[in-house]
Amino acid sequence: MSESSTDNTHDLYAVRLAKLREMRAEGMDPFRAAFTPSHTAAEAVNLFRDDTEEPVRVAVAGRLMVMRVMGKAVFAKLMDGSGLIQIYVRRDEIGEEEYKHFKKLDIGDILGAEGSLFRTKTGEVTVRAVRCVTVAKALRPLPEKWHGLTDSEQIYRQRYLDLIVNRDSRARFLTRGRIISAIRRFLDERGFSEVETPVLQPVAGGAAARPFVPRNNALGCEFYLRIALELYLKRLLVGGIDRVYEIGRNFRNEGLSRRHNPEFTMLEVYQAYSDFRGMMTLIHDMVQTVCRDVLGTTRIQRADGVDIELGGTWREARYKDLILEATGDADWFSRSKEEKLRAARELGIEVNPELEDFEVTQDVFEKKVEPGLIQPTFVTHLPKELCPLAKLTEGDPSTIDVFELCINGQEIAPAYSEQNDPLVQREMFEAQAGEEVQKIDHDFLLALEHGMPPAGGMGVGIDRLVMLLTGAESIRDVILFPQMKPNPG
Repeated sequence: MSESSTDNTHDLYAVRLAKLREMRAEGMDPFRAAFTPSHTAAEAVNLFRDDTEEPVRVAVAGRLMVMRVMGKAVFAKLMDGSGLIQIYVRRDEIGEEEYKHFKKLDIGDILGAEGSLFRTKTGEVTVRAVRCVTVAKALRPLPEKWHGLTDSEQIYRQRYLDLIVNRDSRARFLTRGRIISAIRRFLDERGFSEVETPVLQPVAGGAAARPFVPRNNALGCEFYLRIALELYLKRLLVGGIDRVYEIGRNFRNEGLSRRHNPEFTMLEVYQAYSDFRGMMTLIHDMVQTVCRDVLGTTRIQRADGVDIELGGTWREARYKDLILEATGDADWFSRSKEEKLRAARELGIEVNPELEDFEVTQDVFEKKVEPGLIQPTFVTHLPKELCPLAKLTEGDPSTIDVFELCINGQEIAPAYSEQNDPLVQREMFEAQAGEEVQKIDHDFLLALEHGMPPAGGMGVGIDRLVMLLTGAESIRDVILFPQMKPNPG
């Protein structure tokens, strides 16, 4: 925001503050405890019928967005959560004093209006007001009407302004809520139980990520904000809850990007006596059902006009085959790490030479393969080093029974045939942890030793799914209040 616009904002604040003092001096309460609308804006508009003889009386409330003074009358528009409705205010209908106060209102003020519905000469359903009440005085102005709110810093830091002036943004977040409700409905109808597991955990397990480390003063020790939901949900499989899911926040103390935020929402779902192929069916049916319920279609379109078809049968491809295709090297997996690094550079991919051998291949996958997976694709049988929590593939102990669902060039959902052998699980945990034994969740291993049924498990990145279904370009556009540096002001 420029210095001149900041000064202008301060000037407008001073003017509005003076109006507030004037209203109070005249005995008005500009911050009412309540006003009870009879209808939302949309309900009131839909209620009107041209052939109705008796006038329909309504009470509506919302934020003042438009006001046109025309001598002894004012046309104004109020916005509530459902949309806009026009009100018509005449001096001879609401009285001299109330009309005088009404003309002094500012854009952004919140008010209630009562009156009967009619249709104007231009065809707009309007409330002919007989009473107007200021219920909240706005001391700060809204962003300028014609310029809107385009500064990304202000959009994320002052999301409430974004929701007021950007209809697309408001619609996106309302759609997010409907998507999550549809997911819950889908799983509940199939016998899954929703649960809540700890956010503060003694071991940061279930994924390879750097955690946030708060201190619990009451217990005198450090805990971790969870990086995954997995290990507690699998304890519930041991406990006999055979179909279980949780939708909750995870926290990873890592980088920010268009697809990554340190605080994000995950769905994790586990089904006893299933496997990763059972999870294929579950995610396929769930995404298609959610799309139909929320969007009314299974076809979505990107900003560049490319259609993504979520209906029908989805492609399945093995990880190794995709790597061989992308590198053009049939001997890729038998080559040394140094040869892979050299080949990656020739493909235009910069890879950190400090990475492990399997991580070099994964970097090639993420930079060369994944961006091209636009239509729904199950990438299956990943290298075993990428996940210590899945079962090894029968006949190929170098891979695991896993898929990653990729759509629009990004991972949406990984799923596993869950490892339920406690001895194998311990070995894999120890190999992953190396010398950092404290990273091993021994309580989880103790639970496995009591017997966990075979199971399929899956995680779905809710934020990324919402990005896909709403056409958002950045994860910050689907998170109401993304992490930002504290405002120095």
